Amino acid sequence: MPVFSFWMFILIASFTPGPNNIMAMAYANRYGLRKTIPFCLGVGTGFSLLLMMCSVANLLLVQWIPFIRLPLTVLGVVYMLYLAYQMVADSGETSTTQSNRQPRLFWTGLWIQFLNPKGILFSLSVVSTFILPYYSSLIHYIGFAVLLGAVGVCSSFSWSLGGALFQTWLQRHRRLFN
Repeated sequence: MPVFSFWMFILIASFTPGPNNIMAMAYANRYGLRKTIPFCLGVGTGFSLLLMMCSVANLLLVQWIPFIRLPLTVLGVVYMLYLAYQMVADSGETSTTQSNRQPRLFWTGLWIQFLNPKGILFSLSVVSTFILPYYSSLIHYIGFAVLLGAVGVCSSFSWSLGGALFQTWLQRHRRLFN
């Protein structure tokens, strides 16, 4: 396996803006860094599950890609537009019932992976390019899933840290930032 290319791909894809990282920053801005940690762990767990599913199902997906490319592209565009609308429409105000309620950020982070077009495309790409051509045992698939899930936790946590550090500035300029 080309190790340098693998790590460059992983780090660039993981730490650039995407739904996970933007949501991690927004949650840290809204709830604080400590309450966002479950979201980051959920991202890593969900991403590990997604990678395992891609590793096991990749051979079947390669045969179906020409048929599902257009629907997945349309779904990804619609989802990204939905996220953009949610960010622009967010006034930053929370109701008293919403602010008193503990968010279930772990489950949000876990399940959002299965709707995240960047994460799905990343999983398919890394599995088909760097894992399946060089490894064939289940233990390798599990190892890579855990490793890349840990990278996902680090990535979303770094964006959460940014959201917490710039919390005052982001709240003051919420409309511009969104």
